[in-house]
Amino acid sequence: MKIIRYKTGSNIEYGILEGEQIQVLQGTPFPDIKKGSQSRKLSEVKLLAPCEPTKVVAIGLNYYSHAKEVNQPVPKEPMMFYKPSSSVIGPEDKIVNPGCNRLDYEAELGVVIKSQASKVPKQDAMKYVLGYTCFNDVTARDWQAQDSQWSRAKGSDTFSPIGPWIETELDPSNVTLEAYLNGERKQHISTADLIFPVPELVSYVTRFITLYPGDVIATGTPHGIGPMKSGDIIEIKIEGIGTLRNPIA
Repeated sequence: MKIIRYKTGSNIEYGILEGEQIQVLQGTPFPDIKKGSQSRKLSEVKLLAPCEPTKVVAIGLNYYSHAKEVNQPVPKEPMMFYKPSSSVIGPEDKIVNPGCNRLDYEAELGVVIKSQASKVPKQDAMKYVLGYTCFNDVTARDWQAQDSQWSRAKGSDTFSPIGPWIETELDPSNVTLEAYLNGERKQHISTADLIFPVPELVSYVTRFITLYPGDVIATGTPHGIGPMKSGDIIEIKIEGIGTLRNPIA
């Protein structure tokens, strides 16, 4: 099931996408999905980020291939940092360079939380997951190197593209994740290469941080990160989900 969030006229709604048709939902899909009686055409709406997170909890260095690429030891525990809600944009929205010298893409699988989660045992973790989406952990690489913490480098406006929808029927343990810059493939990996898989991340994060409906865990990026410039098009593709496409401004 593909859950979308979209704008129609002056209204913002959630719906279930089936081909080119949208089944409008009653309210939000959190924590339960309730179908309404209306339907709309995909061509008549503007897709938005598929959720409104209070925060994005991002995980650093969570692929074996990426740890090897940057010559860092495999972490013993997940490395967490925040990206604020103000950094979130949707499909086709512009990623804006705020003045850094190097702006990088980072393709990631996003985990969308269904209901409030705190201190969740690993065996219960998936009960709190609504589904999965494409995520781009946009990074000002030079600022990341300069700053003692990553709020500016990772959390600037437009640095969290999410979309194009939430896929509820996906096994996140072994799907292909890719990044394409102007049509050229730059990243390609299976999520089987994750150091800390989804259930472990949900459990670990909620040991310290309460997650709310619509919050996102960005699970980390593989090897192949690289720079983008104004006029480029970056696409994040995940098997079983779809493609998140954003131009660079």
